[in-house]
Amino acid sequence: MRFAWSDEQEELRAAARAFLADHSSPERVRAAMQTEHGFDPAVWKRIGSELGWTAVAIPEAYGGLGLGCVELVALMEEMGRVLLCAPFFSTVGLAANAILLAGSEEQRQALLPGIAAGETSATLALAEAGGRWEADAIEASARREGDEVVLSGTKSFVLDGHTAELLLVAAREPGSRGEDGLSLFHLPGEAVGVARRWLPSLDQTRRLAEVRLSDVRVPAAARLGPEGGAWPLLREALDVALVALAAEQLGGAQRCLDMAVAFARERVQFGRPIGSFQAIKHKCADMLLRVESARSASYHAGWVAAHERAELPAAAAVAKAWCSEAFFHCAAENLQIHGGAGFTWEYDCHLYLKRARASEALLGDAAHHRERLARQMGL
Repeated sequence: MRFAWSDEQEELRAAARAFLADHSSPERVRAAMQTEHGFDPAVWKRIGSELGWTAVAIPEAYGGLGLGCVELVALMEEMGRVLLCAPFFSTVGLAANAILLAGSEEQRQALLPGIAAGETSATLALAEAGGRWEADAIEASARREGDEVVLSGTKSFVLDGHTAELLLVAAREPGSRGEDGLSLFHLPGEAVGVARRWLPSLDQTRRLAEVRLSDVRVPAAARLGPEGGAWPLLREALDVALVALAAEQLGGAQRCLDMAVAFARERVQFGRPIGSFQAIKHKCADMLLRVESARSASYHAGWVAAHERAELPAAAAVAKAWCSEAFFHCAAENLQIHGGAGFTWEYDCHLYLKRARASEALLGDAAHHRERLARQMGL
């Protein structure tokens, strides 16, 4: 497969890079990190209402631009390059895709236009205390009582869960196990019985939250997808999210390489730039190899998500595994090339290292996805 960006996609990438250079500069990222929300509401509003990025992967019938996963990959790569602090991945990469796949036509018409317009932030509450993203790790219960469903349980590591206006909650029928009995529900973030709190974490550029559900009553019509049969749809939505996350990791890895090369050219030791030393050259060359391999995996997964959904589970697993390891390797080597300065708060090396480590675990680490791939191959 020969992958190349179209003229329109190149324009989208260039416009995104120009906007993010001003609105997700290191100074702005550090300012957002200090807030409980974890992002600048004014920048988030512009991303949705002015730039239309929240509408990119949503069909025109629901207020979107009708583009797709390739354009989503282009945006996520640019966001990852600058560590954008915004609920974009949680809203678009996770929640909007889950609604598109699991929601009825009526639910899509009701929920997606607000996301497309940038008026509604949303997230998917799936993982629990163990931090696992598999079906058998879900213990939150969904008990049917007449025309209502009562949700109980605690969701952990929910991206932007403390600020999201719309929650998608995965829960299971009492007594069910594994992939059976799982359903997905939508409810307001401020619904009665929902308690949310921000969880301080390693990566200060992305917020995680705990969401407690104490006998939260929602109408049965709030269920997205078939009763007790939501997991196949959720799995596909997670695979699309993996593609988006891998693209973000690619952007971060590329930025780490750029930072390392720039520093190696400027830093002088023993009367010459450290980039002239063979050990540093080898480090940078290895980083470049990993970045370009990650680029191939990421772009291929984006194309597959847009055109060959039958191949998505394998492509998404490969992209997430490779991009996770490439990003962390490049972030660690970037810090090492910076030497003692790289360990200081003033340099940005540590921000990328923390995002790399946190993103590696998000939605399953590299080992988990290699195991998934092996199972798909029948090994």
